[in-house]
Amino acid sequence: MSIIADLILAGGKVVSPDAVIEASVAIKDGKILAVGAADAMPPARETVDVSGMHVLPGAIDVHVHFRDPGYPQKEDFASGTAAAAFGGVTTVFDMPNTIPTVGTAEALAAKHKMASEKAHVDYGLYAVLGEDTIENVPALIEGGVIGFKLYMGNTFGKIASPSTGAMLEAFEVVAPSGKRISLHAETNSIMERRETRLRQAGRTDPLAHLASRPAVVAIEAVSRAAILAEWTGARIHILHISSADELRPLREAKARGVDITGETCPHYLMLSADDYARFASVIRVNPPVREARNQEPLWAALADGTVDIIATDHAPHSREEKTRNDMFDVDCGFPGVETQMPLMLTAVNAGRMTIMDYVALSAAKPAKIWGLYPRKGVIAPGAEADIAVVDLAREMRLDDAGLQSRAKITPFHGRKVKGLPVHALVRGRFVMRDRTLVEGTRGHGRSVHTIQEMPAPAPRNTDQTMESITRVPARQQESTA
Repeated sequence: MSIIADLILAGGKVVSPDAVIEASVAIKDGKILAVGAADAMPPARETVDVSGMHVLPGAIDVHVHFRDPGYPQKEDFASGTAAAAFGGVTTVFDMPNTIPTVGTAEALAAKHKMASEKAHVDYGLYAVLGEDTIENVPALIEGGVIGFKLYMGNTFGKIASPSTGAMLEAFEVVAPSGKRISLHAETNSIMERRETRLRQAGRTDPLAHLASRPAVVAIEAVSRAAILAEWTGARIHILHISSADELRPLREAKARGVDITGETCPHYLMLSADDYARFASVIRVNPPVREARNQEPLWAALADGTVDIIATDHAPHSREEKTRNDMFDVDCGFPGVETQMPLMLTAVNAGRMTIMDYVALSAAKPAKIWGLYPRKGVIAPGAEADIAVVDLAREMRLDDAGLQSRAKITPFHGRKVKGLPVHALVRGRFVMRDRTLVEGTRGHGRSVHTIQEMPAPAPRNTDQTMESITRVPARQQESTA
């Protein structure tokens, strides 16, 4: 009895990090059944002609803020994952700075329930790693986290930054689990001191935000985090790399064998301090969009592997929250999960990178770094059928009003892009088809922690951890009995 596929995507150009091949893709039971010539495909219940288009593994955005629970007026999991689907993003990792903060097993369980009911695409949930959540790490891992988020600097939600001593202990506790710790790597004490002085001087203009967070805040934070990771064997990931200057400590740590990875975002590659005059407070994000001289080194770092992946830091807010006169009172961030792929495909069309490079940065490498490969991040038999079908020739102007996100204000409004996702499939099911959200896909998304397989951990200096040095020796226990 011959196998009947559920769906065949026929005649497209299938993209991997290494090649582009003319091939059809057969899908069955949510997984890729076959990739090959059209005449080699099995019979199928449905065939969709994607001739002339590129068939990519769906993007994995490891850095989004869907504001749910706590700030549903800004975004919720339904609107955020709908935006992801429109952006060709089939898996998202959501940050824990919600209300309540995801720092307990109970808060995590409630968020899992909520996300599973609303998500159009697959997702992972971060838990916060801070002074008061270190003891919760085992329960949070048991409850299902994709990784941990540690805030070295203040940002939206005002989650307290742990001391260096607490960071060391936190790394010690997480290291044996093999989970990766993602870091908002800005040194808080520098930023707070500079912001206070700027306010006292009457500086609340858009560029004051940049002045309050010079690149040294990232240089110091990345360097410090890398040292602690090297000592403990913890795996770390540097979020939203914004400056050329922090690339040096990142490269040096990699050369020393530290398990450290990093991401940058389209706004750091495509916007600069020169744009503050045009976008004013809308451009505020943490870390800030920096001087134009940082752009070329960031592009080069993507090309040479110093920066591993592309993410968005999707951070939605209302128009009122983004257009206040005092820059320090403006909520930081803007939507990005829906615009990332069109922006980066525009860069592909401009010759900045190849379509193969883009697939590596947006899908294959994130899947490998977070232990999801080869279940995700690749179009190959046996992989989950997470797919973005893109038309590299299709042009449009980005329009805030047309975004799926509830936050309809970005610094990319009006920008012309070339290259759009036309269809998005999650585990073989269309969630976005012909640039339209497919009805009935709310709740289709599932947590990917159940398929995560991280490499064996390699903790170091375990005899000097906080747990080891404070353990009461057996002989002392007997003498006090």
